[in-house]
Amino acid sequence: MSSKPIFAIMYDFDRTLCPKDMQEYQFIPSLGMKAEDFWSVANNYAYEHNMDKINAYMYIMIKKSRELGLSLTRDKIVGCGENIELFPGVAEWFSRLNKFGDDHGVQVEHYVLSSGLKEIIEGSAIGKCFKQIYASEFLYDDSGNAVFSKSVVNYTSKTQFVYRINKGVFDVSNDYDLNRSTLESDRRVPFQNMLYIGDGLSDVPCMKMVKAYGGHSIAVYKDDAGKALVDDLLYHDRVDYIYPTDYTEDSGIDMTVKNMIRIAAVEHKLSTEHSRQCALINKII
Repeated sequence: MSSKPIFAIMYDFDRTLCPKDMQEYQFIPSLGMKAEDFWSVANNYAYEHNMDKINAYMYIMIKKSRELGLSLTRDKIVGCGENIELFPGVAEWFSRLNKFGDDHGVQVEHYVLSSGLKEIIEGSAIGKCFKQIYASEFLYDDSGNAVFSKSVVNYTSKTQFVYRINKGVFDVSNDYDLNRSTLESDRRVPFQNMLYIGDGLSDVPCMKMVKAYGGHSIAVYKDDAGKALVDDLLYHDRVDYIYPTDYTEDSGIDMTVKNMIRIAAVEHKLSTEHSRQCALINKII
């Protein structure tokens, strides 16, 4: 057993850590389009061609850039993360919880599970705060321009990353270790030490799965419409808690997550003591 338990916090990104879709801060305006027009084109394309909506919006990003003669390099997309606005307290949230965990003997780790773009998240002010970023990503040609969707993360495929974090199998090309049978005691992060934070229906598969396995789930909201949605999630027992998108110190979500970390610390101490006593008895017998 590890001398220090790990507590893994998994986040959706858009409307969970920032107020709107990440493409709307810089990329879509660079096309001379309004956000609602871009998403309408992308969603209609998905409907017309019976394709995944994530694949569709990534294709439209490439198509519109080519039509306008604009380059779509990785550096350009990463740069689109620079202007992302964060909810109150998010910028300080990660270091604050890391320190709180250290003070209680717990290693706190942060992960993103998003249908947005990995490149944009990497370019954001908090991109370096995550142990792993699991998000959609482009494949680039020899000239450096995006040509294809290398990775597509939708609301159901997000669940595989919960298992990757649980088992410590971070390489997305490694399906063997992900799918092979692994004893609970050999898993890197037990489900009870996992928390998923998201804002809506696209997060429900992860929220419900983590909750069902003994972990925690929180739904956040930024306005009255969002509150109505998460109220329904709580009413139907799909999440454990709901909070506004205020991540400042001593806010509701801040205090609740800290209590989860405290519980992880206490349960680890109790489990360690139980194992110690069992080992002593085995020696005597």
